[in-house]
Amino acid sequence: MFHSFKLILIFVLVLQSTTVPVTAQNKYTIIFYNVENLFDTRDDPLTSDEEFTPSGERHWTRQRFEDKLKMIYKTLITAGKGEFPDIIGVAEVENRWVVEQLINQTPLNKVPYGIIHKESPDPRGIDVALLYRKDRINPIDFSFIPVANYGENPFQSRDILLFTAQLGGEQIHCFVNHWPSRSGGYVETREKRNIAARILRYHVDSLLSKDLEARIIIMGDFNATSNEKCFTSILKALPYPGNNKSTFLVNLSTRWTNRAQGTIRNAGQWEVFDQIICTRNLLNNKPLNILTNESGIGNFNFLLEPDHTYLGNKPFRTYMGPVYHGGVSDHLPVIINISADK
Repeated sequence: MFHSFKLILIFVLVLQSTTVPVTAQNKYTIIFYNVENLFDTRDDPLTSDEEFTPSGERHWTRQRFEDKLKMIYKTLITAGKGEFPDIIGVAEVENRWVVEQLINQTPLNKVPYGIIHKESPDPRGIDVALLYRKDRINPIDFSFIPVANYGENPFQSRDILLFTAQLGGEQIHCFVNHWPSRSGGYVETREKRNIAARILRYHVDSLLSKDLEARIIIMGDFNATSNEKCFTSILKALPYPGNNKSTFLVNLSTRWTNRAQGTIRNAGQWEVFDQIICTRNLLNNKPLNILTNESGIGNFNFLLEPDHTYLGNKPFRTYMGPVYHGGVSDHLPVIINISADK
C-alpha cells in the first residue's frame, strides 16, 4: 500500500515538473530587435560588406560572430523571462544563413523555429527576418513588400515583411520594418520614411478592407520618433491609448517615451526608434489582448554600459567605430506579451 502511494506521488511530481503552466500556454511573447550588423565573415561580391570580413576594416572573425550570436540569444531569452519567444522580428541580418546560425548554434535549437527571410535590395545587404515557434504558431502566409521610389530622388530600402499566422487559435498579421536611415541628414532623408509609411499604410488598409476586425501588429526600427508626420499623419498611428476609430492604429511605444526610456542613444539623448504598433482590437479585448503592463523596452543591464561622455548609460555595441568593443547592438529590443483567453 505504502509502495503504491509512493509510486503515485512520484508520478504526480514528474507530471508537475514537465507540464507547462496554463498561464505560459496562454501567453505569447513577441520581440523586435535590431541586432546591428549581423554579418557572416565572407565577402559577398553583390553587396558592400567588405568591412565585415577577417581582412576588412573591422577584422570580423568567426569567433566574434559566434560571440555576438550568444549575446543575441541571451537577450532574447531574457526578454522572454526565461522562455523561448514565440515570434521574433529582427533587422540588420545579412542573409538567411546568419539567422540559421542564431538558431542552430545557440540553445534556441531546443525548440523548433521557422524562418521567414528574403534578400533585400539594400546596398549593404542587410535585411529583415522573422522567426516563429512552429510548435506554438501556425503560419498561414507571408510576403515581402518593396520600399522604393523610382521617380524623383530614387532609392531602394529594406523590404517590409508581412507574416500572417494563427496565434492562440486566432489570426494575426505581423509587419516587420526597417525604414530608411537618417544617414545623409534628417531633413534630407525624411521623405524616404514618409514613402515607407505610405506603402505600409496602403497594405494595412488592404487588410482592413477585407476584414475590419483584422488584428495587426507592426514592429520595427523606423528611424523616426512616434510624434513625426510619418506616424501621426500618414500611418495614422496615434499615441496610446489612441482613439475609437477602427482604422486608426495605436502606437504602444508612446508609453515608453513617457517614461523617459529609449531604444537608441545619440549624443546623450535617448530616442525610441524601435516601436510596436497595433490595431485597437488587441487592447483590452478577448480572445487576444496585449498586456501593456508586461510590454516595453528590454533595457537589461548586460545590454548597457556607462556613457562617459554624456553620463548615464548607452547601448553596449559590438564596435565603436572600427574598433571591436565586444557588445551586441546599438539598439535595445522591444517586447510585447499577449494573452490568449477564450
